[in-house]
Order: sequence, then structure tokens, then C-alpha cells
Amino acid sequence: MDKKDDKEMNKLKPMDLVKKVMTLKSGKFVFSRRHSDKRIFSLLLEFRVLYKTVNDLPILPQLAAHLEKELVRRSIFGTAALEGNPLTEREVEDIVSKHDNIKSTKTTKQAEREIHNLKDAYDFVARLQSSGHSSELDETTVKQLHEVVTKDIEYKNNAPGQYRNYVVKVGDIEHGGVYTPPKCRADIAMLMSEFMSWINSEEVVRLPVAKRAALAHYHLALIHPFGDGNGRTARLVEALVLRLGGIKYVPEMLSNFYYRNIDDYFRAFSVARKDKRNDVTPFLEFVFKGIVESLNEIKERITYFIRVLALRDYYVYLQKERLITQRQHDFLIMLLENRFGPFTARDMFTVSPFVVLYRSVSERTAKRDLKKLSGENLWLLDDLENGQYELNLGVLG
Repeated sequence: MDKKDDKEMNKLKPMDLVKKVMTLKSGKFVFSRRHSDKRIFSLLLEFRVLYKTVNDLPILPQLAAHLEKELVRRSIFGTAALEGNPLTEREVEDIVSKHDNIKSTKTTKQAEREIHNLKDAYDFVARLQSSGHSSELDETTVKQLHEVVTKDIEYKNNAPGQYRNYVVKVGDIEHGGVYTPPKCRADIAMLMSEFMSWINSEEVVRLPVAKRAALAHYHLALIHPFGDGNGRTARLVEALVLRLGGIKYVPEMLSNFYYRNIDDYFRAFSVARKDKRNDVTPFLEFVFKGIVESLNEIKERITYFIRVLALRDYYVYLQKERLITQRQHDFLIMLLENRFGPFTARDMFTVSPFVVLYRSVSERTAKRDLKKLSGENLWLLDDLENGQYELNLGVLG
């Protein structure tokens, strides 16, 4: 941190930036919003521009619903994997897709039960948002989230929705050292009350919602109030604050970003926690990088949906104008809907689903189709040496 950053943060008195609380048995705990706006300004600006761009992109309701489900599923995988859940993303997808039809029980193995619980937790967050829940965070909601996350799972010394009353240690040397959170229930209860007062204070509420959400995530993780499930609960609280603040898509994407960058995630906690001036910039900076990356991905996804719809209409137009045949139209649709990558003329006879169209025609006819569609600029010759073609998604500009 350079001198200019120091100057920026010193415009406010230290007491305006940090809240120090002395506990009974755990020493001093600090709630801090001290950070360098200079270091995250460009990320915050990029977030605002990207979010407006994404919001302005038209998307059909059914596509938005499909995208939302996919993002929740990926978030469930990411937040579970961060805590060591061994299930693959495909296995998580299978469990989530069957969730409404198959009720898990106490005998369901732990890894699957964790996924079921996380699906319930994200549904709980969605219901709070749709019910017009206040943006004010409260202890009851945090406890309810934890109860849903750890329901029917026999974690050692964990009671769903109840604060722990024993000492734990978190972290490791590789990611910045071992940390001892508040040690007893009395200290935790006091700090959670102080946390709610602080996170709902005028000074914190008037911050950009993404900053407030990140601060809620960070400080709840440091208090570490429960026997198990603290990380999942903290990330769900972050998602809740974002959703109640009117932010869509991002709340469901951040957990996956954290998982993909797991070492940096834990390191951001450690660096911020150890800062002698209680500067939380390292954690905020990391979260905002995740937000920007997530929004860029969403922009690309929605743009792709729009492009697909436009191309479908364009292919229909070409067919009606007799610029392409019905078979050529169907071939283009197959490539588009299956997101098929580079292919060769031989693939048209051997790869599903194209073989359905070309098994009864000659190789000469298939090559004529390729030549005809190339003339319409409908695909690019991806690899001249190997004769690989790829659908031209930019044909309309």
C-alpha cells in the first residue's frame, strides 16, 4: 500500500472505518471497512459497466430461467467442493436435477446430502428475495441458512442453526497460517449481535452492495460461529445480500470462481486478516475480480443466446429464398444447437447427429453442401491442412 492510499483512507477517522470489540475470552475482534478505493476503483467501474450491459441485453424468460438453474447448479458444486465434497460437477448436476422428485433421507450418504441441502439453501435465498425481504441482515436468517446447510448431517460437534461452544482452528500454513476464531458461545453470540449492528449500519449500508456483501462474507467467516458449514453459510449470506440488493447472476457465480481460484481465495482471507491496519482491500479486490470475471462470462452467454436466435431466423430466411436446401438448413441447425466444434467432411457420415442427414447421400453431395454453405459465408475453414470447418457465428456481424 503506497502513501497515496494511506492518505485516501486517512480522510476518515480510524473510528469511522473500524469497530473494535473486546470479547470475554477471545481477545479483541475488529470489524473493518478500511480499504483502498484506488486499488479497486477500476474493478468497481468495470463491474458497473458490465452489469448495465448485461441488464440491457434482451433474453427470453425461458432462457433466463434455464440460465439461472445452470448457475445455481454450478454454484452448488463450487461451494461444496471448496469444503472437500468429492462429487464431480456431473454428479452434482444429476442430484440437483432429480431434487424435486427424490427426497433424500438421513441415510443418504453425506456427500449427496450436502448437495441436497445446498439446493434447499439456494431455494431459501430465492424465496427471501421474491417475498420482498428487507435488505437488512439478521441473526435469525443466518441461523436458518446454517440449519438448512447442515440438516441431517452428523458433523462432529455441530448443531444446525446453533452457535458452537468450543475452540476450533481454521486454515493452514500453505494459505497464510492457522487462525483461531472466537473461542466460546458467549463471545460468538456477542460478536454476532455486534456484526448485525455493524453490517446494517448507515455507513456500511450506503456502500455499493457488492462491497457490503463481500464484507458480510469476510467477517462472518472470521467469526466462524458454527461447528461446521461456516464457509458455505458465509458464501450464501454473500449471495443473499447481493440478491436483496437487486444483483442477478453474480450471486450464483461467485462460489464457482472461488473454487477455481481456491488458493487465492484462502490467501485473500489471510492477507486481509493479518494486516496491522485492518485493511480489507485484499479480500475486496479478490471478490471484485470474481464479479467482473462472472459478468464477462454471463455477457458472453447471453450474447450467444441472442446470436443463436438470430441465426435460426437467418437460416429459415435462406431456405425460404431457396438459397439453401432443407438438408443444408437442418445441418446448420444441428451444428448450432449442439455447439459442434471444428468438423471434417468425413464427420458428416460418421458423427451423430449428422449421420442421420448424410448416411443416404454420396460423399460428392456432402462436399457440394460444404461448398454451397461456404459460399454463403456460413462457416469458416478452421484448419486448411486437415480440411476442418467451423460454424461462422459472426456471419451476421
